[in-house]
Amino acid sequence: MHAAAVLVLIYALIFALHLVLPARWVDGYVVDPSSGRPLRYRLNGLRVMVASLLLYGLAGATGALPWDYLYEQRWTTLMTACALGLGFTAAIVLTARPRGGLLADLFLGRRDNPRLGGGFVDAKMFLYVLGAVMLALNLLSFAAHHASMYPDGGSTGVWLHLGLFLFFLCEYLYFERVHLYTYDLFAERVGFKLGWGCMVFYPFFYACGLWSTAELPPAELPPGWGVACAGLFFTGWGLSRGANLQKYWFKVDPRRRAFGVLAPIALEGRVLVNGFWGLSRHVNYLGEILMAVGLTLALGHPQEIGPWLYPLYYVGLLVPRQLDDERRCAGKYGPLWREYRRRVPWRIIPYVY
Repeated sequence: MHAAAVLVLIYALIFALHLVLPARWVDGYVVDPSSGRPLRYRLNGLRVMVASLLLYGLAGATGALPWDYLYEQRWTTLMTACALGLGFTAAIVLTARPRGGLLADLFLGRRDNPRLGGGFVDAKMFLYVLGAVMLALNLLSFAAHHASMYPDGGSTGVWLHLGLFLFFLCEYLYFERVHLYTYDLFAERVGFKLGWGCMVFYPFFYACGLWSTAELPPAELPPGWGVACAGLFFTGWGLSRGANLQKYWFKVDPRRRAFGVLAPIALEGRVLVNGFWGLSRHVNYLGEILMAVGLTLALGHPQEIGPWLYPLYYVGLLVPRQLDDERRCAGKYGPLWREYRRRVPWRIIPYVY
């Protein structure tokens, strides 16, 4: 079977798993304007991830698909994903009423929350699941290629990078409900940015570390290098996940103590000013960047530019997003946001920026 067909089959299989695997229905943060009630979401991302990885393992163990097939065919699968992403963008944007200029509509989208079957499939949540699962498959295949080149064990950095990334993807889908309360879900529409981003950019660009180092020989690293990289990664994870959980619990129940111990302090019950959100106004962005740096350094090739594209992308993405989020919050909260800025003057990095 041609590699392009394999990629289409994988995407179709992920969609089928999303349809048939058991899921839980939960209320989101976005309100349905027609009913005034929160939109309900059907979530099973972690089950889809586990099932996909098991099927990948079965295909590799039986010889149906070489373990490193996605690495060997990475350029073909990337180009196929590009075509699928462009087709999806055209289909979901051009069939909706215009909201601005054509180029802006194509990039940002026209539909706020496209759904199928009365919410049985939510486009935003499925796209994130699709991207996460395909990224996991790419990472496994790229690591398998490294193992095939260095059968004596290969680089411990490759396995550390793989393990940390898979942890990140699985916990992301474990906390799938929390992400219903994040900026992407309630503030962005579905167009090229989100559709092509999740179908192409997320699963292929985020793998740039292993893409660019899979064939490199194991690096000689100083003692404790891996421990330090894992520590940096989990520091970032703690900041990002902790901040998102604190905000989620506050939005669900403003009186709830975060993590069972941290009583919320909020301006007029609306804007959190303590805990993680007392460190900086976007401390979760700092966490994302630290995780990306930890993953990059874990590979053990800090002199290679390829792995650094991942954290550099996060800086390029999150700094402008922070500026946009600040404008949105200033309009939404008015004087409360000015007071929050006075109390918490740091944008992302405490005492620095």
